[in-house]
Amino acid sequence: MSSDEFFRRARERLSFDVPAGLTDASILAPTGDFGTDAMLQIIAKERPVRPAAVLVPIVERELPTVLLTKRAEHLNEHAGQISFPGGKIDATDASPLNAALREADEEIGLKPSFIDPVGYLDVYATSFGFRILPTLARVRPGFELTISRDEVDDVFEVPLAFLMDPGNHKLGHKEFRGMQRSFYEMPFEERYIWGATAGMLRALYERIYLA
Repeated sequence: MSSDEFFRRARERLSFDVPAGLTDASILAPTGDFGTDAMLQIIAKERPVRPAAVLVPIVERELPTVLLTKRAEHLNEHAGQISFPGGKIDATDASPLNAALREADEEIGLKPSFIDPVGYLDVYATSFGFRILPTLARVRPGFELTISRDEVDDVFEVPLAFLMDPGNHKLGHKEFRGMQRSFYEMPFEERYIWGATAGMLRALYERIYLA
């Protein structure tokens, strides 16, 4: 799929309507995996909802790439994992989009002037109680990044074509309270992309590439 076709479909299929499931613990979109669905239902009853927003930045190069970060090793949650720029939605954020743009600037110095937001994907719930709303965005090349070492160890790009190839979407398995649940893995070179990040990339694939 060409870059123009990818973004044409994205603009047709995405919007900036905020899903109720971002803040309503009673609303959980089924994942299709029994173990994961059961886990999320349990987590929703045991932990307060933690609304968050991330930017899914597609860099408009000759061959488009996805900009990803490696979280700092000293963090208390998800240390060293591959992530999108983003974080919790603050009370001062006008919208999840504003939260994603703010976090991208704070974490890696990606300025809003280079970012063309396209729309929201579906809410992605995690075992930590986060409800993450991903914002797909087209990013103009030419930006210079400044990494906040308090939050991020590294920033890198992965070809969009690799991440959108279902042949690169592997399934891993974990146990949660006696139930097996699955999660996506997308290893790329020395980078291990998995969990929520891989899950949101898979959701992007299903929303844009599948009819």
